[in-house]
Amino acid sequence: MQKRAIAVHDISCVGRCSLTVALPVLSAAGVETSIVPTALLSTHTGEFTGYTHLDLSDQLLPIADHLSTLNRPFDAFYSGYLASGAQVELVLGMMDRLCTQETLVFVDPAFGDHGRMYSLMDDSIPAQMRRLCSRANTIVPNLTEACYLLQEPYPADGYTEAFVADLCNRLLALGPQNVVITDIAFSPRQTGVAIQSRTITEPVFQFRPRFEGVFHGTGDVFASFLLAGLMNGSAIENATALALDLTHEAIAITLEGGQPLRYGVQFERVLPQLWQRLQN
Repeated sequence: MQKRAIAVHDISCVGRCSLTVALPVLSAAGVETSIVPTALLSTHTGEFTGYTHLDLSDQLLPIADHLSTLNRPFDAFYSGYLASGAQVELVLGMMDRLCTQETLVFVDPAFGDHGRMYSLMDDSIPAQMRRLCSRANTIVPNLTEACYLLQEPYPADGYTEAFVADLCNRLLALGPQNVVITDIAFSPRQTGVAIQSRTITEPVFQFRPRFEGVFHGTGDVFASFLLAGLMNGSAIENATALALDLTHEAIAITLEGGQPLRYGVQFERVLPQLWQRLQN
C-alpha cells in the first residue's frame, strides 16, 4: 500500500526550500504527500531582501480539524520551518489530531545556521522547538540548532567528536529515537553528519567532500531525502548515506551549471537517482 506523509513547512514562491523541496522529493520516492503551509513568502530569507511574509497560523488547526474527518491516516508527519515559537503549540495540536502511535514523526527544527538564528525568528523558538523534538521519532537539527536546543554556546572555534557525542546523547534525552546532526566537520575539506539512536552506543559519523559556498535550502533537501529513505524501509544509517550522497550530487550539478546559489540547489536533477536507489 502506498504510504502517506503530511509536510508542515513554510512555502516560498521562489527559492528551493521547505515545501517546494519536501513535496517533490517525497513524491518522487512514491509517497503520497499532503502539505500544510505555515507561512507564505515571496522568496526565502537568505540573500534576498524585500520579501513578503504571510503568517498562516490561523489556518493550521482548522486545516487539521478538517483533515482529521477524512479517515486517511498519515504514515509520517514532517515538520520544518515554523513562522514563530507560538506556531509550535499549533503544530503540537495538529499532531494530536492527525498522528497515531504508528505515525513516524520527523522534525527538522529549522530555525538557525552558522551560529545564529534566522531572521524573523523570535527568542522563544529554541524552547518551543525542544517541546516539538520531544514528540518526534527522528530529529534533524544542524549544529547551530542542536546548540540552541541544548542551551549550549556555539563552538565557533572548533569542536571534538566527544563534544558532538555529548550533544547527540543530550538530544536523545529529549525523547526522540533517532538524532541526526548535520553540518558536522572536523576538517575544512569535509562536511557531514553525526547519527545517534537508541540502538547504538556511540555516534556514527558520515562525511563527504566539502564544496565552497553557501547553499541555501540544502538542509531541507537532505532532510527530505532522509525521510524518503526511512519511509521506504531503510535503516537510519543507510537513509542518511543516501541523503548525503544525493545532496552532495545536487550541489555538484548546481555548481557546474553556474546558477546563482541563492536560488537553491538543483535537487530535481537527482530525483531519478533517488528512485533507482530506493528500488535497489
